[in-house]
Amino acid sequence: QVQLVESGGGLVQAGGSLRLSCTASGSAFSINAMGWYRQAPGKQRELVAAITKGGSTNYADSVKGRFTISRDNARNTVHLQMNSLKPEDTADYYCNAVITVFTATRNYWGQGTQVTVSS
Repeated sequence: QVQLVESGGGLVQAGGSLRLSCTASGSAFSINAMGWYRQAPGKQRELVAAITKGGSTNYADSVKGRFTISRDNARNTVHLQMNSLKPEDTADYYCNAVITVFTATRNYWGQGTQVTVSS
């Protein structure tokens, strides 16, 4: 059984920073791509940032230059450093990982962590 556990959400003023972390735990698994998604009230879940096992990154246009995704493969962890936060960044943030367990590969999701940016 593989689980993704997130941490680091909270309340911050506009212009502030937060760092989200997500760690995968379990046994006999291999992590491929990892990423962060977010879902604001009344909106669809959207990709924020993703990173491959080799370190290639991809960002939503709305966060480019403000957010940085990174990963520590030895610790099965992905981070999202969020700077210059805006009220429109307010959402529930979900960690996502493409994980292979033995021969089965699928998406795994964290439970979500809330980020609130006040104006």
